[in-house]
Amino acid sequence: MKIKFFAASVVLVLAGTVIGFGLSQLEFNKGMAPASEKKEKKILYWVAPMDPNFRREQPGKSPMGMDLIPVYEGADSDDGGEKALRISPGVVNNIGVRTAKVERRTLHNMIDTVGFIMLNDDMTRDVHVRTEGWVEELAVKTEGERVKKGSLLFRIYSRELSNAQAEYVQALQINQPSLAEASRMRLEALGMSKRQIDELTGDKITTELVDIYSPQDGYVVALNIREGMFVQPKTTIFTLSDLSTVWIMAEIYEHQAKKVAKGQKAEMRLPFVPGKTWEGSVDHVYPTVDPTSRTIRVRLKFKNPDEQLKPNMYTDITIHGAAKKNVVTIPREALIRSGKSERVVLALGKGRFRPAQVVSGMESNDDIEIVVGLKEGETVVTSGQFLLDSEASLDASLLRMADAGGEHKTHTDMQMPVTGKGTIEAVKTAERKLNITHEPIPAIGWPTMTMDFRVGKDVDLGAVKSGDSIDFMLKKDNAAGDYVIETLSSGGTK
Repeated sequence: MKIKFFAASVVLVLAGTVIGFGLSQLEFNKGMAPASEKKEKKILYWVAPMDPNFRREQPGKSPMGMDLIPVYEGADSDDGGEKALRISPGVVNNIGVRTAKVERRTLHNMIDTVGFIMLNDDMTRDVHVRTEGWVEELAVKTEGERVKKGSLLFRIYSRELSNAQAEYVQALQINQPSLAEASRMRLEALGMSKRQIDELTGDKITTELVDIYSPQDGYVVALNIREGMFVQPKTTIFTLSDLSTVWIMAEIYEHQAKKVAKGQKAEMRLPFVPGKTWEGSVDHVYPTVDPTSRTIRVRLKFKNPDEQLKPNMYTDITIHGAAKKNVVTIPREALIRSGKSERVVLALGKGRFRPAQVVSGMESNDDIEIVVGLKEGETVVTSGQFLLDSEASLDASLLRMADAGGEHKTHTDMQMPVTGKGTIEAVKTAERKLNITHEPIPAIGWPTMTMDFRVGKDVDLGAVKSGDSIDFMLKKDNAAGDYVIETLSSGGTK
């Protein structure tokens, strides 16, 4: 009986072992199924490497000429199919990350320079006599004195003036109108005022000393005579200047000349008057370049009602150049410059960041134009971006300007838009072309020249005319082998 029980137990143990081994083999074989039997991930759509909002159902090229990259099923929808650097909220707070929105606004070309105050030549006048004589009395004896229009400056004895007065009185007394009129005209030519001649006409009394009056309000900025001095018409006796308006002489670099024109707004600050700003305008841009300093003189005009501005003071000047409207801008501090490369760090939300390569344009105060690489409404990092950029640089695929394999492309390979500046010579509306004299375009090795450009369908040729100074953006048309103007902005007629 014991032998039968033992035999049955052995049989049950062996059966359990066989069944367990079989089940384990089944699970093992299931886990080791060939890769070809796995289900491949489905491609949802294709996106542009530089613009995740540009989506297509089929592979192809982006507007920048780059190959579209696939977005697979299961990709993080919040990332839009793009890789991003993830940072915990605590680290973001510790490194002091601050952000700002990409905005469209009007930028002004701001030119900062220095200048010095000088007399306004339009408000400055020299005082001469029209006949030789001797200065007998000086009413104003020192430079810097303030005088009013019509106030007495000095008295002069002139033999010629005395004789002319006598002839005029005699003509009046003998009732010779024609002779009297000729004598009166002679007195005016010798410098007597209308009021003095009228007094002489009334009382018929000649005077040896003739009074000379101030022709305007102002200060005596030059006094070249003393009492008793013999003077002639060529002698500059006084120089008077009204300081209610002054000129500022400033200098700008030659490449800034096209940004400055008469009538533009200018601001002035004095180092010793902190917090106060004077507003004026550009009065004249001189036509020559200094051969030594390679600068151009610019004359500015400022009102000086309280006469706080003194000639020969040094000033800080800001000239507001031509404005560019509706441009994409970011704070200057958000831009990272590294050699010839420019980029920003985008904040994607939820602790995700990604660097984006950009092309900058005009700078104005604390803002800078972004020509290529950003859109209005995106968010850029303005503080802590260097740490984030350093971390992201460990993964080249995080760069927007990289292809799907993570290898960086050259400027030409990417077919990025090329920016340029020039002047429109002719608008060929029927052919949708512009004839432009453009400045050198280093990105494609072009020197200054005049040529025709085709324009894109979104360019409004009715908004520009011959003579306009423009900024434009080119894109190479691979099919035609030439460059097409995609966008342009006009700075007005030169």
